Amino acid sequence: MFALSSTALLGLALLAAPVDAAAQPSLPACEAGTRYIELDADTPSKMPELCIRPELSITLFFDTKLARVEVDGRERFRRVDPAEASLTLVASKALRDGERVPVTVYFEDGAAPASATFVLVVHPSQAERQVEVSRHERTVASLRHGEQQARAEAQQCREEKALLQTECGGQVGLTGLIENGWLDDKDVIARVLKDVIQPPGDALVAKRVISYQAVGPEGRGRVAVKVEVFNPGTATWTPTGAALVGAKHEALTGLTVWPLEPIPPGRSRSITVELDATESEAQGTFTLKLWAGEARVGGVNLDGVTFP
Repeated sequence: MFALSSTALLGLALLAAPVDAAAQPSLPACEAGTRYIELDADTPSKMPELCIRPELSITLFFDTKLARVEVDGRERFRRVDPAEASLTLVASKALRDGERVPVTVYFEDGAAPASATFVLVVHPSQAERQVEVSRHERTVASLRHGEQQARAEAQQCREEKALLQTECGGQVGLTGLIENGWLDDKDVIARVLKDVIQPPGDALVAKRVISYQAVGPEGRGRVAVKVEVFNPGTATWTPTGAALVGAKHEALTGLTVWPLEPIPPGRSRSITVELDATESEAQGTFTLKLWAGEARVGGVNLDGVTFP
């Protein structure tokens, strides 16, 4: 463990980057709170896509009783638990990021629609935990709950935007770190990670991994992971995003990735992932995921990431 200058954490920005052509479809947008789905009996609609993560449960609640449930690849789920008017599923680690699993439910009352199919999409960092499915008009209480949830999410976005503007709108470089209280007697602590594990099948090879942690004002903190990767393939690989997933399969949010530049075949490049995290949030072991394209698969998966 050793101390480094805080300049190691400068220059990180989450910018739009050109997306490589991907054979797999893009991932759906995931909703943080309760997801509401209304089924239309008259107009056929696209099968709803739901974000899942291995070892995290997702529960679908229906406004009518279920007759039966069909799950493709049921053996790759640790739990498939249909109840009278609900369905709980827990995927196993046999499902990989980007995979899509159809689930069809059949309703007992015979009214239209008689069945509904949902597509479970394995997301690298997010998961929807509760889904309310209705074949009828939603109640006033349900609509009000959804409205309150939307307002809370909008308020959180405004607060996060204001914080970013405050931190990014002043001085940059060491002056910016000093003025914002990030440069103090504790400085930045770094650790070379020698025990990380990379599963086979990744598009890139991780050669060197260093983690960083800085303790900021008022209990806040900042962490980063710098990984040198090598592209052994025949196609250029361009990073577009990252996730840091904890032992409970919950992802830390607000990550930035730098640089979002192409890595040609046979070349190496260092990529740094940074995010705000308190000392307690940075405890434990994490999995770092780097991906390219909208499908968010085919990049780097590193188990055993820890912070000083």
